[in-house]
Amino acid sequence: MNRPTPLSLTLALAIAATLGTAQAAPPAPAPAADSGKLEDVVVTAQRREESAQSVGIALSVLTIDTLEDAGVTKVNDLQNATPSLEVEPAFGSGQAQFRLRGVGFIDYTSNNSSSVAINLDGVAMPYPIQTQGQLFDVARVEVLRGPQGTLYGRNTTGGAVNFISNRPTEELSAGAELNYGSHEAVDFEGFLSGGLGGGVRARLSVAGAEGGAWQRNRDTGEKLGDRDRIAARLQFEWDANSRTNLRLTLHASNDKSDTQGLQLIADRNLGPPSPTLTADTSPYATGWSLRPGFASAIGVDPGSKPSLNNQNVGAVLDLNVDLGGAKLTSITSYNKLIRRELGDWDASQYQESDIYFHDHLSVLSEEARVASTGSGPTNWVAGLYYSDEKLKEQFYGDFYQRLGGAALTQYEQDGKVTGLFGQGDLKFTDQLKGILGLRFEHEKRDLENLVTLFSVSDPVDYSAAFNLSGGGLNRSLSNSDVSGKLGLEYQWLPKTLLYATLSRGVKSGGFTAHNTLNQAAVDPFQPEKLTALEVGVKSDISSQLRLNASAFHYEYRDQQILSKVHDAVSNSDIGRFINAPKSRIDGAEVELTWRPLDGLEISQYAGYKVGKFTDTILNSANVDFNGRDIDFPKLSYGGEIAYTIPLGNLRLRSEVNYSYHDTYSQLFLLETWDPTSKQLQTPLQFSIDSYWLANASVTLLPAASKAWEVSLYCRNLTDQKYFLTKNYFLPATNVGLAGEPTTFGLRLRFGF
Repeated sequence: MNRPTPLSLTLALAIAATLGTAQAAPPAPAPAADSGKLEDVVVTAQRREESAQSVGIALSVLTIDTLEDAGVTKVNDLQNATPSLEVEPAFGSGQAQFRLRGVGFIDYTSNNSSSVAINLDGVAMPYPIQTQGQLFDVARVEVLRGPQGTLYGRNTTGGAVNFISNRPTEELSAGAELNYGSHEAVDFEGFLSGGLGGGVRARLSVAGAEGGAWQRNRDTGEKLGDRDRIAARLQFEWDANSRTNLRLTLHASNDKSDTQGLQLIADRNLGPPSPTLTADTSPYATGWSLRPGFASAIGVDPGSKPSLNNQNVGAVLDLNVDLGGAKLTSITSYNKLIRRELGDWDASQYQESDIYFHDHLSVLSEEARVASTGSGPTNWVAGLYYSDEKLKEQFYGDFYQRLGGAALTQYEQDGKVTGLFGQGDLKFTDQLKGILGLRFEHEKRDLENLVTLFSVSDPVDYSAAFNLSGGGLNRSLSNSDVSGKLGLEYQWLPKTLLYATLSRGVKSGGFTAHNTLNQAAVDPFQPEKLTALEVGVKSDISSQLRLNASAFHYEYRDQQILSKVHDAVSNSDIGRFINAPKSRIDGAEVELTWRPLDGLEISQYAGYKVGKFTDTILNSANVDFNGRDIDFPKLSYGGEIAYTIPLGNLRLRSEVNYSYHDTYSQLFLLETWDPTSKQLQTPLQFSIDSYWLANASVTLLPAASKAWEVSLYCRNLTDQKYFLTKNYFLPATNVGLAGEPTTFGLRLRFGF
């Protein structure tokens, strides 16, 4: 008989406590979606509360119900619920790679910022490794497409994803949700909120996950994929007086989960005496093994599976002061992340690419802004942003089977960002409004003591290699840039908004911090600049039908892309980031929401984009990629259909949601391209095939409230076999990360 874990006992007690209070709770109002009329969604994308339909921005808003229906439990899953967004997990790791409208940055090390800003309650998470916590107690997610910077602390070229959490309430309220699914997966989320007296309110939110291992070691049968996560957020909000509001947020998380294993996508022959490894045909199969000497060097047990041991803590102080006609906002944040991540990037029992990250990251930031209030002909906001970022990374690799030893790359990086930003709008008439935004930004980044150490001893002895290294490499990068926005909005009809914008965004430059002693590979790459022209329409055609559409043209300068150099020490190719002089991306999106009758909800979205390099760009074989397509999925499509029927004092909601992801190739700069025939001369095996995903659920809940819900759900309804990424770390060992096969689950939710 299995004994319950401490987390399981905690979850059970929390559920029991919530049940005892929720059953006596008065019913909450029924959701507006059942009425057959569209809801007016309020967003804060422009730093003030306003209807999403009145904002001249390409914007998708995902409510908590939408997120749950689509199975969005982490940031990566958002690509299944919004157009033109892709999230690739580098080698299945915690280093997520975001791409929005084809604008993205691909890297497996931790030191470079993302082209897509991820913000939680107004606080930017500049490094992708900060984004991999759980999503819990979230009110909504806002996905903004296009350059951002005149309203936000961080400047981006791709867009922004804003997570807005639920705030403390004056009234006592509580809720809990328990999911039990395939492979003994247990997920829990709960909150308790209420007033403490004296104008003080508090909210405690917790979330956890256990189980869920769905993969097996192809050689030993050992399972892989169990989650072991716990996270908490504690908020205190105080109305100091009629004009001053403060909110203090403390958060912490601990993640000791297994990571997902990779699959071999091609046969691998290591040569005698090792047997040939055949390509995997099942997403359930993977492989791993640690050399004892390497395990000792990185401080883990030799029997360890690919796994995490991450801790994340932080605090945020949010101050708002009504100045009379304007509001002062100050957001001070500190976040510290310790990342320990073990991965097997050759997906086998051999030691070709066994990888271990040990990172310490801290980010201190301050954003202060003043914004107008009221409903006059003008609105404006002006702000200052400062960020101090410190990273120390040690990246270990065991290449014993291929290179006869193990490597360690270690470095420190300091970054300081200062930004002045502002945006204002003016109503020329009751229908026509103009928008002007400007930003000045200065960044300085220092890469210190980057060194790659190589050891052929067993057990691994990095100290001996360090004595021979002669010290590390140091690089600095400093730049100042101006960006901005011009826009026009025209209220053509009472419920139809037309808009056009011309904007410019800038993404930080940085350094390639891969395994190398090649000094040229470490030279900084410059910031990328993107000029975007966009036109769009937002229209509530009727009280039941909403149609939003946008089209865009992007002109890139110095686009940051991954190329390669040859490293003489390892006698292999090493990734290196370079700037492509010129490129462009064109595309469009459309989103539709329809409530044709009471109880029936239909939503659809589609996005299409295509990009090309428009100037000379050479790979390491001196092949010119001028005129070559930029590789990303061109088409994205998805939607949801739900129908609710009354059952006396209850109602039954059935829904299905689906998404389509188009084919594309990865690592295209490693291919040999013939510009005359415009054909690949030696295609590689890194093309991601297109795929469909579908989820479905049936939910029973009260007729007049959402005091409780019971749901049965299925994710990946058709058991689609697909890959999220394909890659290699050392040449000829080709691996991919498979999507999860069909899973089922039961969800219980209670609240008052």
